[in-house]
Amino acid sequence: MDTPSSPSPDRMRIAWFLALKFLRENRTQSLLIASGATVGIGVIVFLTALIGGVQASLIEQTLGSQPHLTLRPLEEEARPARDAGDTLVVARIEKPPQRARLLTDWQSLVALLDHEPGITAVSPMVSGPGFANRGGVDKAVTIDGIDLARYRQAYPIAKKLQSGRLDIDGSNCLVGVELAADLGVSVGDKIRLRSPKGIDGIFAVQGLFDYGNRELNRRLVLVSIRSAQALLDRSQGVSMIELRMERFFAASDKAAELGDRFGLLGESWTKINGQLLVALRSQSSSTNMINAFVILGVGIALASVLVVAVIQRSRQIGILRAMGAPRRMVLQIFLIQGALVGVVAAVFGSLLGAGLAYGFERGTANPDGTPLFPVTLGLSLFGQAGLIALLTGLVGSVLPARRAARLDPAVAIRGD
Repeated sequence: MDTPSSPSPDRMRIAWFLALKFLRENRTQSLLIASGATVGIGVIVFLTALIGGVQASLIEQTLGSQPHLTLRPLEEEARPARDAGDTLVVARIEKPPQRARLLTDWQSLVALLDHEPGITAVSPMVSGPGFANRGGVDKAVTIDGIDLARYRQAYPIAKKLQSGRLDIDGSNCLVGVELAADLGVSVGDKIRLRSPKGIDGIFAVQGLFDYGNRELNRRLVLVSIRSAQALLDRSQGVSMIELRMERFFAASDKAAELGDRFGLLGESWTKINGQLLVALRSQSSSTNMINAFVILGVGIALASVLVVAVIQRSRQIGILRAMGAPRRMVLQIFLIQGALVGVVAAVFGSLLGAGLAYGFERGTANPDGTPLFPVTLGLSLFGQAGLIALLTGLVGSVLPARRAARLDPAVAIRGD
């Protein structure tokens, strides 16, 4: 049984003093374990920053030109053919060709979606195939009629503008840099846009944009909603309504909810980009697995070193216990050592990981200076790394601390 001892604050001060003393007396051992823990935390910070940056870059490139979710009219469905007596005539059901269906009451729907929780941007669009002609050269394009003010809230078109200005009023348009090169046009030149129905018009190119996607830059032409309605003969409505969300990973559930509520077809970016989502999840799983093995290795190494320290200092621990030191204080000594190693690893490991991340980012930059593998560093990452380091230090010191606290004073002093 523990003998009466000094008050708890005094015991804690003594525990801190002895923990620091034990660490200083065996500096080589302390330095090695702290260095190992630092490297482990550095690896965690580096990998998390690298994978997080790559994922953020992929998502930005993908969603920079795509909506988080889209609402469009339901597709036509075929029904089995029956005669007047309700007898099945044709059992095989083939999907009918899909005609362009429109959202006719789109203004009221846009007004409702503007107040929908979690939605940050609402952009109606009239979209359809067409041809762009300049000097006898025809190029197949996609004609998108947009409300420019709403489109700018949904997409960073201003940042993607390479030259010219954002102007689609009247007979003005914006085209991609690849399409402009194919047609041999620049800002101020005019092109002819023609729909498959033969309706055409002359449009002045007011700006060239670059979305970082060659296919998109080669086929996309942006005009006003009214111009697209006239060209595509869709004056009664819009083709779809594109939405952006605060939490884009919740787009799938939101698409289903809005589709059911308004009787429309809701499609999320996760459905359209299923392979990208699988790749992102695979990267996250791989990173988490690597981090888990690093944490396990650091914890085992720390526990092994502290177990050796307990054996080496068993006689000193026995003397402390014989002098009246309670088991709780002995337990605290080794837990404090583990926590101190964790704090050192958190600070220097975060610095090491950040340095490696920035060095890797600059060392693999593109010729124009933009990072090929961008990294994402932030307070949340450093806080997570610090918490991991502290918990690893504490957990790794639990078993050695319990072993030290359970030493019998007489046996420890005799060295049996």
